[in-house]
Amino acid sequence: MKFHHTSDQTADHSPSLEDLEHMINQLTEQFQGDEIALLSLLRLLERSHQTIREQHFQPTLPRDRHRLYALLREIEAAGGWPYIPRIPLRQFLKQLEPKE
Repeated sequence: MKFHHTSDQTADHSPSLEDLEHMINQLTEQFQGDEIALLSLLRLLERSHQTIREQHFQPTLPRDRHRLYALLREIEAAGGWPYIPRIPLRQFLKQLEPKE
């Protein structure tokens, strides 16, 4: 996954979006086979998504149609609205069924 917008790293050496993606991938690999740790990571990502959306993104939504149009073009060009889907409970429970 590539990010279209990254800010330059500042003098405090804050991580870029690519650095964050790399760290998440490293944790995913580190937690491989540990369903509790992976579930915790998924919960963290979901909480972070909700916090960013509600507290930071929504307040910055454009108030004029030119900026709104630019935002909608970016959403369309970059693959749509960010969404974190959940596994349906029935699909999750199928994992418990004996395999033939």
